[in-house]
Amino acid sequence: MQKSNKGYSADEIKVLQDIEAVRHRPSMYIGDTEKYGLHHLVFEITDNSIDEAIVGECNRIEVTISKDESITVKDNGRGIPVDEHPEEKKSALEVVMTILHAGGKFDHKAYKVSGGLHGVGLSVVNALSEWLEVKVVRENKMYHQRYEKGKPVTKLTIIEENADLMNGTEIHFMPDKEIFSLVKFSYDILAERLRELAFLNKGVTLTLTDARIDKFQEFFYKGGIVEFITFVTQDKETLHSPIYFQLEKEGIDTEVCFQYTTSYTENMFSYANNINTKEGGTHLIGFKAGLTRVITNYIKEHNLSKNIEVAGEDTREGITAVISVKVRDPQFEGQTKTKLGNSDIKGTVESITNGYLAIYFEENPKIAEGIINKILSTAKTRLAAQQARDLSRKKNIFDQSPLPGKLADCSESNPELTEIYIVEGDSAGGSAKQGRDRKFQAILPIKGKILNVEKASEDKIWESEEIKAIMKALGLSDEKKELRYYKVIIMTDADVDGLHIRTLLLTLFYRHAKDLIEKGHIYIAQPPLYRVKIKSKSHYIYTDEELNALIAGKDPKPDVQRYKGLGEMNPEELFSTTMDPTTRTLKQVTLEDSVEAERMFTVLMGDKVEPRRNFIEQNAKYVQNLDV
Repeated sequence: MQKSNKGYSADEIKVLQDIEAVRHRPSMYIGDTEKYGLHHLVFEITDNSIDEAIVGECNRIEVTISKDESITVKDNGRGIPVDEHPEEKKSALEVVMTILHAGGKFDHKAYKVSGGLHGVGLSVVNALSEWLEVKVVRENKMYHQRYEKGKPVTKLTIIEENADLMNGTEIHFMPDKEIFSLVKFSYDILAERLRELAFLNKGVTLTLTDARIDKFQEFFYKGGIVEFITFVTQDKETLHSPIYFQLEKEGIDTEVCFQYTTSYTENMFSYANNINTKEGGTHLIGFKAGLTRVITNYIKEHNLSKNIEVAGEDTREGITAVISVKVRDPQFEGQTKTKLGNSDIKGTVESITNGYLAIYFEENPKIAEGIINKILSTAKTRLAAQQARDLSRKKNIFDQSPLPGKLADCSESNPELTEIYIVEGDSAGGSAKQGRDRKFQAILPIKGKILNVEKASEDKIWESEEIKAIMKALGLSDEKKELRYYKVIIMTDADVDGLHIRTLLLTLFYRHAKDLIEKGHIYIAQPPLYRVKIKSKSHYIYTDEELNALIAGKDPKPDVQRYKGLGEMNPEELFSTTMDPTTRTLKQVTLEDSVEAERMFTVLMGDKVEPRRNFIEQNAKYVQNLDV
């Protein structure tokens, strides 16, 4: 069969120049065009400033969110070169701003190590901005140039000459609304990153100013990652002071600090060239392997096992650790750099960790003994929890249904189209079951306050019938862990008990199913606070502001009912006000500052009373609705 070539010739082969390529496929460079990618623009610029700090040429970086959502990043580094590039025949600044893979980070002359490895940071930010203005100060002269959608619209000009001018670079840009679905920056996301950078680069000051809400924070940590550990564990009961070591071996600079607490959670923060490798990588694997090896060897050599077999996960319960490596040629997975892949780093970090800790434990036997005792207790608890799970699975073999009996499932089988309401109390659960749309809405009633997992060991958690029912209903109770509903909606009463139950559920998900929060599966239902009857019509009100606006000037004052419990509404009311996708309001639970979230769960739900009392005293003035 003879095929036609018509319509496919050299004319159809499109060659996209650098800027057009980025604008055509932005997600290839910044991950997505939603919240993550938007904030990644800021991180690309701050990473460049931090690279200046690493080589000792910068000690202050200032980030400002303007009222119009534009961003300014200013540093006191050497300033981007402005002289003519010998090959491109235009200023080095314009080359850096408009050409991908152009920068001073490839031959390791200007920068020994770098987070901005690919040399695409500034050019990508420029390409994805509606406009960008850059100011550079070098040799007592301030240079300025403006770009729009990645292309220069003015020439590079000197706008000021002054002997008092300090070297540095200032980037002011507005993300392009044609690229991003919503241009609205989160203070918390930016604050978390700047705080991280200050911890990882002791002696460097980073500031964040939000002109939208008149808020300012300065981050400066003389103690580096030791202060990082202290910050995270400040409200926990610790077993010892932070253990810190740093060593350069085979071209890899490894810096580690960790501390054990009495909690049941593991917190690992890993970084490579100041980049937060949230998915870990070979440096984290190396640390875990080294830690496990030195602990198991110590237990064996000192005959401490008590016939309990210790697993790697046991050695990390209650640990808070920061692992930071600096590497000449890091291999990240993708431009967004969430996982380190250099295979040689694992062995190096493992060797450094094992070598240092073996000596440390021998020189500090009391600290070693305290850590070992906790680990042996953890191993014993893990085995008990495993037996409880195995017994539960055996019982399920004889159970006609693997799902909890009180779960009212939906008929839709595609998880992406379904949602489950976790409802406080049988009364509200009954109303929700009657009022729901049975095609895609499932209902799981729970009895009051579930176990506080922040204070419970794993075996106690698995003994809880309510928690087992929740995890089983969601599809998270066995090895497969396939989420059965893509919207998990917490629906509780609008009183103190209801808020407490909501917090307990959020603690459960944060500690034992954090990926549900990270992937945006958890929501909070917003039932009405009031029903207001004006003449014969009912109005459902969700805030005090709405109520005041509605009843203002009415004579007499209308009939106002304050809802305390979901069970006060009949099924039709509950569906129309709180469950109907066309009229309801849902709040999505997001994790924007993981370090602060970790601290807050510890304060609110942990063993220590004093931090909780301090939190209440400091925030009491912000309470708007006090339920007594």
